[in-house]
Amino acid sequence: MDFLTPPEMRLTLRVLAKLLGYPSAELRAHLPDLREALAGERALGSARRAELEALIESLARTPALDVEAAYVELFDRGRSTSLHLFEHVHGDSRDRGPAMVDLAQTYEKAGLYLAPHELPDYLPVVLEYASTQPPREARAFLAEMVHILQAIFSALQQRGSAYASVLGALVELAGEKAHAVKVVADEPIDDSWAEPAAFDGCSAKGQSRPGELQPVHVVRKSPASEGVRA
Repeated sequence: MDFLTPPEMRLTLRVLAKLLGYPSAELRAHLPDLREALAGERALGSARRAELEALIESLARTPALDVEAAYVELFDRGRSTSLHLFEHVHGDSRDRGPAMVDLAQTYEKAGLYLAPHELPDYLPVVLEYASTQPPREARAFLAEMVHILQAIFSALQQRGSAYASVLGALVELAGEKAHAVKVVADEPIDDSWAEPAAFDGCSAKGQSRPGELQPVHVVRKSPASEGVRA
């Protein structure tokens, strides 16, 4: 692949965005269209397209309940595979809010507006925005987050997930080669999502030290949002 001259990738980015979305009945009904778009645009090499076609085939033939349960377990049960990009950068810190606002404003300048339930750092939303940009700008935009994409790719590879092919494709569209990087182990889900006991923070959880930041635990919802509405 020639990384100096970015290929047309608009349709491919939209296909990858859809593949990372919650595998609803509507999405699975359009899997043949996604396969056709990938083959037609040819923004990716044949080996990567073959991996993506295998993922599409798996989504099509696996029972709906199994596909949906596997998706939730994979993407909503740990930080290392989260599709919310700022979770990898800011976690639950106060910096996440301003970063969300800045990214949403970037979308609005391009004439794209989020639905009330959509978060701007959700990767399928990010890719929908990138698909509206010229190839060179889209590649540069992806390159800014390629270290996060590599980390998610590696975490998915460690779990033996076919979804790793989607992240690998994104890394390649950003102009780099997908490769394994060190993945920080997720803390047990019961620990990371545990709701603190009432008033428990008043002694041992930091309240005894006024002025310190207190942890905030966010419970994710599914199905995840899909896409950006123009």
